Amino acid sequence: MACLLVAASLGPRPAAAQGPGQVAGTLLDQRTRQPLPFANVILLRLPDSTLVGSAQTAENGTFALAGVAPSTYLLRAEALGYQPARRVVALTAGAPGVRLGAWLLAPAAVRLGGVVVQAEKAVMINELGKTIINVGKDLNSAGGTAADVLQKVPSVAVDDNGQVSLRGSSSVTLYLDGKPAPSSLRLDQLPASRLETIEVITNPGAQYSAQGTGGIINLVQKKQTQPGWNGAAQATLGTRDKYSAALNLNRQVGRFNFFGSADGLNNQFRGSAGLQQVATADGRTARTDQTGQNTRHQANEGLHLGVDYAPSDQQRFTLTTEFYKNDLRQTSDFTTQLARDPDPAITLQNQNLEVDNLYNARVSGNYRRAWAAHPGRELTASATYILDGGTVTSEQRVLDGPADYARQARQQLLDVKIHLPSAQLDYVHPLDDKRRWGAGMKTDVMVTPGTADYAVQPAAGGPFVRQEAGSYSYHYQQVIPQAYGNYQQKAGAWDYQAGLRAEFTGLQAQVLPAGSARQRIFNLFPSATVARALPHEQRLQLSYARRLNRPNFLQIIALPIYSDARNYAVGNPDLRPEYVHVAELGHQVAWQATTLSTTLFGRFTSQAIQSLRTIDTLATRLSGQPDFIARTSYANFGRTASYGLEISLTRPLAAWWKLTANGSFYRSQVASYAGDGTRVNFTGTAYLLSTFSPTKALAVQLSGNYRAPLVVPQGRLLAVYGVDVALRQRLFHDRAALTLRVSDLFNTRRQYTQLAADGLSADLQTKYETRVGYLGFTWFLGTNKPASTIENQPKGDPGGFGG
Repeated sequence: MACLLVAASLGPRPAAAQGPGQVAGTLLDQRTRQPLPFANVILLRLPDSTLVGSAQTAENGTFALAGVAPSTYLLRAEALGYQPARRVVALTAGAPGVRLGAWLLAPAAVRLGGVVVQAEKAVMINELGKTIINVGKDLNSAGGTAADVLQKVPSVAVDDNGQVSLRGSSSVTLYLDGKPAPSSLRLDQLPASRLETIEVITNPGAQYSAQGTGGIINLVQKKQTQPGWNGAAQATLGTRDKYSAALNLNRQVGRFNFFGSADGLNNQFRGSAGLQQVATADGRTARTDQTGQNTRHQANEGLHLGVDYAPSDQQRFTLTTEFYKNDLRQTSDFTTQLARDPDPAITLQNQNLEVDNLYNARVSGNYRRAWAAHPGRELTASATYILDGGTVTSEQRVLDGPADYARQARQQLLDVKIHLPSAQLDYVHPLDDKRRWGAGMKTDVMVTPGTADYAVQPAAGGPFVRQEAGSYSYHYQQVIPQAYGNYQQKAGAWDYQAGLRAEFTGLQAQVLPAGSARQRIFNLFPSATVARALPHEQRLQLSYARRLNRPNFLQIIALPIYSDARNYAVGNPDLRPEYVHVAELGHQVAWQATTLSTTLFGRFTSQAIQSLRTIDTLATRLSGQPDFIARTSYANFGRTASYGLEISLTRPLAAWWKLTANGSFYRSQVASYAGDGTRVNFTGTAYLLSTFSPTKALAVQLSGNYRAPLVVPQGRLLAVYGVDVALRQRLFHDRAALTLRVSDLFNTRRQYTQLAADGLSADLQTKYETRVGYLGFTWFLGTNKPASTIENQPKGDPGGFGG
């Protein structure tokens, strides 16, 4: 939002009246007494209102205007979302300095640059090219995860495995507080209570990493900043064994701010699944029909600690450390019918078990330097180290079946450790009030050694015996140095921005005894944006960017990963990045309290990375069983394209009723696996949120979302839809809140995939437990007490982008 501020100092700036005086103070929110950063303070000489000087508040809300001559002045403060404030100050030779102390600004709805900003934060804010979700305002996220929150964003879909796709592309880059997220991060395992906002950027510029053809999702964690002790404690219970709790605290003393959070969840979900496959191999047709039930037990714990130190109003140091532990145990019991012509069918009782014991540790240091005498000039530097590790164990057992069928249990144990150090430096320099340039550089490193051991259990209940055949060790190393530069200029109603980013990718992968891979790739990524302010609170914006999607290390290394005894996935050492050109034309208009945003977009991808499912004829022949082995791998397969329209509308229908609606309709085109041209369909998403306030202390939200069928190279994904309802009651003079919600009220959300390849067809259905009732209680601590609305939450720290 800061980029939409219209600085009061635009245009030629007269020299400040030279003198010994100074005017200083701190801007605070009148209700919460939180600092107001990046607000504009203007000093005008009376009585002719001549501009004498201006300043921008620091992150802690402080400002200072130096070199002011003795006289009488009008001081004016302007902050986005607040009523302008004025006061008269007088400087004399005997008292040349004025210290105002705390200057309180009252919130007020405003419209600026085509964006409506309310005194209360909306659930969703739509800017051109960017969507911001205020998690604390979304009642339907209580007790849920980040995946639940993202279902509300236009063109976003999240499947049962936490995989995110945007406008049909699954190449979405995740950030945590403005830095690359750990590779083990799954949105369906990240508690929503840990987050302040989620930012979805569909067409990032040069200052962002080029990785992610679908866009960037930045997860901003909560961070308290108020003076004294502040925080919130939250506990949520869900039906059928679902529990979560979270605590957020801060303590500000002088120039130090200590903050931290702890959270945990323990959830159990039940579901069902089915798989039907028909394959022809060696002239014979085989059929596999599996149906069963599954139980998924998920336990997560997280700890986040940090400290800010501001030696001056222009400098700030931040150090954060985090540790998260994710444990998952999933058991699937199912019946398998196997048939191969002309043999009679056989029936097996199977059990699959997956146990994940994963951890993530992260240490990050940030430095920010601003110059009071040069508003807009800024230097930021950061260094981050992430360690991902743990084990993933999968077992497959035959519990019952014909005596001559192999009944021994099989096990694959993955031991993973991933080191992710990174460092970046960014600098922004204003040339004058209308022009500025920025530059940055960054280096990302990834080193991951690991093993994949295959073992069998000859006797029931006995030990597993490691098998040399089928066991692997691997080592993967990737280094990505990057640099960028951009230029921005304002000319009347026009805004221009152009940038260029350079990235080099160097990787080495070795799998013993399978083989090795090596890549050295250099790319340039241009980007540009042109925007114009139009009459009647309108804004028009055209943007373009070139981006890429690098395959992850499991898509490259030739390491087979077994999901069960008949299905496995393996990487392709010859896989190369896919490249995409993204263009958007957006329009935004605001009138009264209504905002309407429309965006025409197009995304055109070459060397598209596709997931392909085929028959492993050799493994099928060697198995000696009346079934077949299916293999999933990856290939650069043709071109894809999607283009269409997104619409977002926010409108109050009454003083107690507010409506938010968004949707997308676009044409999706992918290359056909059969090599006979392309597969095309028209698809889209729709989301509707209705917020009711029948009393001052009660809020009710009713929402529904729909994702239309989508084509893939080998088939299509069928529609997914559902309805959620939630209410929140404020208690004890706004000191606490009680939230009740029910997800998937009509129990309609399920995943259904239809695939077809050469000699193979497959139908997959999964239905997780999605209709869940949650009851949550929140207690606000210290001065973190909303004066009029329970949805005011502590401000998050985006952490900053660049390089």
